[in-house]
Amino acid sequence: MSYAEALIPPQPAPKAARKRITISRVIGYAVVALWILLAIVLISTVIGGWDPEKFTRYGPRYLHGLGTTIALVAISVVFGAILSLPLAFARMSPNRFINGAAYAYVYVFRGTPLLAQLFLIYYGLGGFRKELEDVGLWWFFRDAWYCGLFSMTINTAAYQAEILRGAIESVPRGQHEAAASLGIHKIVAFRKVVLPQALIVALRPYGNEIILLIKGSAVVAIITVLDLMGETRYAFSRTFDYQTYLWAAIFYLSMVEALRHLWGWIERRLTRHLKR
Repeated sequence: MSYAEALIPPQPAPKAARKRITISRVIGYAVVALWILLAIVLISTVIGGWDPEKFTRYGPRYLHGLGTTIALVAISVVFGAILSLPLAFARMSPNRFINGAAYAYVYVFRGTPLLAQLFLIYYGLGGFRKELEDVGLWWFFRDAWYCGLFSMTINTAAYQAEILRGAIESVPRGQHEAAASLGIHKIVAFRKVVLPQALIVALRPYGNEIILLIKGSAVVAIITVLDLMGETRYAFSRTFDYQTYLWAAIFYLSMVEALRHLWGWIERRLTRHLKR
């Protein structure tokens, strides 16, 4: 048996390798410095041009627009989620007709801009006033708020359907087989075994979709809906002060940051059993 007669003396830590100064690193530092400089100039401009009278006058309108935006996004997300469920199942259906119809819906609404869809609903359906009056739907499509809500709902439903379909198909096949081996009904297995795992996978894409919908909701201002961007346009038309749009950007950024932190908390809560 061999053994050590003397301990190896402690060795100093290896010297850290010096990072070479490259052109890309210099350009990166220059870009960061430029952004910092622009931020300082912007903040100083806002502070120097602060007008309490404008904020007092148009602040309530901003809050009203913020409430309208939140209501539009929240309702469209809920109704879009309800609509996305049958769409996701239709996309996974072995029936070619059902699968093709769902694919066409998803393809069209994911492949065209939300603004174009909004115009087609608000301006295009206005040409069918008599037909809509005959079926009792004109009260809905003559209102810009309802048209904005409808266009956002059918748009987000297409994205949510694909998110849900991908999440369901990501669950390993063994989970289905294990539930079947225990004699669990397919519907119960889907609700108790498959869907909870799928929702964990879909959680982050759902958050991204809601964030995109928050930012995309600004297009409804074009059809006279006084959401946050609509109220901002109104304030700018009265003051011609670019800071009105800066405040709108701050409100949108605040909504996105609040949602991001909320979604992070929900994700940590639901995946706490996966962490060691």
